[in-house]
Amino acid sequence: MSSVTNSNAPIIADFSVRLPASSDGAGSESFELRLDESLPASGVTVVFGASGCGKTTFLRALAGLQHIESGYLQVKGETWHDEKSSLPAHRRPIGYVFQEASLFEHLTAAGNLAFARKRAVVPVTEHDMREVIALLGLGDLLRQRPQQLSGGERQRVAIARALLIKPELLLMDEPLAALDQNRKQEILPYLDRIRAELKIPMIYVTHALDEVTRLADHLMILSQGRVRACGPISDVLSRIDVPGLLGEEAGAIVEGRVAERDKEWHLIRVDFEGGKLWLRDGGEAMGQEVRVRTLARDISLSLEVDQASSILNRLPAEVAAIAEDADPAMALVQLVVGEARLVARISRRSVAQLELSPGRPVWAQIKSVAVLH
Repeated sequence: MSSVTNSNAPIIADFSVRLPASSDGAGSESFELRLDESLPASGVTVVFGASGCGKTTFLRALAGLQHIESGYLQVKGETWHDEKSSLPAHRRPIGYVFQEASLFEHLTAAGNLAFARKRAVVPVTEHDMREVIALLGLGDLLRQRPQQLSGGERQRVAIARALLIKPELLLMDEPLAALDQNRKQEILPYLDRIRAELKIPMIYVTHALDEVTRLADHLMILSQGRVRACGPISDVLSRIDVPGLLGEEAGAIVEGRVAERDKEWHLIRVDFEGGKLWLRDGGEAMGQEVRVRTLARDISLSLEVDQASSILNRLPAEVAAIAEDADPAMALVQLVVGEARLVARISRRSVAQLELSPGRPVWAQIKSVAVLH
């Protein structure tokens, strides 16, 4: 099932919204959400930030549920809001998934899906229904009512309901926030499938970094109503020019392909543009495209390759830039490895002892690598 329009025009958000004072006491005054961004109308754009930064307000403004003070909003070539008019919420071709599934308790799962089918502007065929049911693994749940379903199952039904409206844009507001870790792990593979198989652009709001690194193609980081960073996820996560952007979770991701399996040591080799990485075998198929993540704190630097070490992954790299860390004793070092960029967090003393500067060749010794999907 595909979206109604094939337009490749971006999502242009250039508007401001006044946010009320925080109800939890974190802020005593209201502040303004101010955006001037062009987001891709394809793939998954994740909006990331702490609670109260304006993430949900941004989503509600896209949906027409939040009044825009000034500015304009264009989605895939169509103006949804400007100074003259604003497209009503019910006419915006969106699917919206909230934190809570909010299913109709008096209807079965099938009944909830049928309700969404009736609301679709474009006719939903039986083939469309079967496709969405299969995509989200709902075949055995259709006769059950919401109270008979687990939290993860309820949310899968809610996502299917949003897809059956045949939206041109899918909005997801922290859909996993109300679930425990086991239920989150249950749903994430289904979100991967939506990302891979459907061509509906998705705006996904979260404050969980594991969801960011697994799902995002494009990342926008908000803080107090302002955009701190925005761009392709590999570019944003490897930035070191925004102090404290991700704190202890600073790191980078690379896209690669499973090229070798070592059955004796239960390892796989992932090749990427610039090198190769050995990591724990999680059952990935040969040739499978995977996304792997390295944390800045797990990378050390050396001027020479150290073979007498337990570290499996050593990559020749070049220093691209050095920046101060939020911790005054530490520094962030951006590294170029072929076409990829990594980030290392090392002490400022080590930077001085190694005489690091942009252009200096080094060896990146990576202690830990994680497969995200």
